[in-house]
Amino acid sequence: MNAATDSAPRDDKRAWRSWALYDWANSAFATTVMAGFFPLFFKEYWANPNNPNESTFYLGMANSIGSIIVAALAPFLGAVADRGTAKKKFLALFAFLGIIMTGGLWMVQQGQWRMAVLFYVLAAVGFSSGNIFYDSLLPGIARKEKVDYVSTLGFAWGYIGGGLLFALNVVMFLQPALFGIPDGSTAIRISFITVAVWWALFSIPIFLFVHEKGIYAPVGLGEAIVSGWKQLWATLRDIRHLNVVGLFLLAYWFYIDGVDTIVRMAVDYGMSLGFDSSALITALLLVQFIAFPAALLYYRFAARIGVKTAIMYAIGGYVVITFLGYFMQETWHFYTLAVMVALFQGGIQALSRSLYTRLIPAGKSAEFFGFYNMLGKFAAVVGPSLMGTVTLMTGNVRTGILSVLVLFILGAFFLARVDVARGEHLAREYLAR
Repeated sequence: MNAATDSAPRDDKRAWRSWALYDWANSAFATTVMAGFFPLFFKEYWANPNNPNESTFYLGMANSIGSIIVAALAPFLGAVADRGTAKKKFLALFAFLGIIMTGGLWMVQQGQWRMAVLFYVLAAVGFSSGNIFYDSLLPGIARKEKVDYVSTLGFAWGYIGGGLLFALNVVMFLQPALFGIPDGSTAIRISFITVAVWWALFSIPIFLFVHEKGIYAPVGLGEAIVSGWKQLWATLRDIRHLNVVGLFLLAYWFYIDGVDTIVRMAVDYGMSLGFDSSALITALLLVQFIAFPAALLYYRFAARIGVKTAIMYAIGGYVVITFLGYFMQETWHFYTLAVMVALFQGGIQALSRSLYTRLIPAGKSAEFFGFYNMLGKFAAVVGPSLMGTVTLMTGNVRTGILSVLVLFILGAFFLARVDVARGEHLAREYLAR
């Protein structure tokens, strides 16, 4: 039942900018911490630098554990988000968790890899769980005709904001003396503080200027848990009737897991091969600023050849990247592969979402996307664990990265069997029942 009405106009440009600024704010965690300095510092400072295969295993497990926790929470958190007036409260709670744990990495001393993993996992839970509520605010601030624009605004500002702070942190790391910092290790520890401050500072506008639209009466935690499980099982039952959706989700789970594994484990892999840390961080910075325009160009490419075909090409691109990564020897090889990742990264994520939209019933989009987002949180569970375990068992990190090929191959195998036209027909038929 409706319990509240929209308290703010849905074409408020200040609300749009304030909402997008949260992406600007928390993308600093994804770039500086998750993809950049945490894997670097973990291998060289917190873990045993003389046993790189072991540290790859620990890092893979840390990423997987964080993803599993968020995936387990997602249906319950989604139920709360769908129920109306607690979105900003839960966003504040999880943002606070992420900010405090990220800043807390400053205090972790050399060799304390267990504490580093604990802080990182909790920060990742705050980051990913907060995004559930951040996304859920979008329909309340933008009409259907504007939602793509506002969503893209957040996407764009996230790349720019995360990239700008990462650039500053990279300069701090490469030239610490310019900032009065004694060494690169101290610069990295300070960078964790800058991410926490950046995240907190630019989160303020969303709480001040984004008004929450109440849809249902607020529910208690117990009811939210029951509602979350009911919604999950209802969606699973519907997917059996819409088997094309189920097949696509299976494909998506495999190939997006591979994508996330490459992103999260790239620096760790380069370090294991003996590449200079400054070169690896510079390559990541290159990815940040190439990925956004590349994603826009990939949209145009998809418009010419079709969305499904474009995703298949992107999967093929990642297969080539992974295969070439096995043979990587020189620093310029890493730069080349970083550019290749940037060309496909934004495109494969955005096109996967748009293809899924075509396959689901329009009247049940919130329910189906709740499941889609939950499944997305399981991404980077199998891949990092697979890579870390294979590396530990074989004693060869090159074999570990090659094992990720399995995820892309399986993803392409199942995606090739997705009949988009039949899926669209089933979705229309489902609504007509």
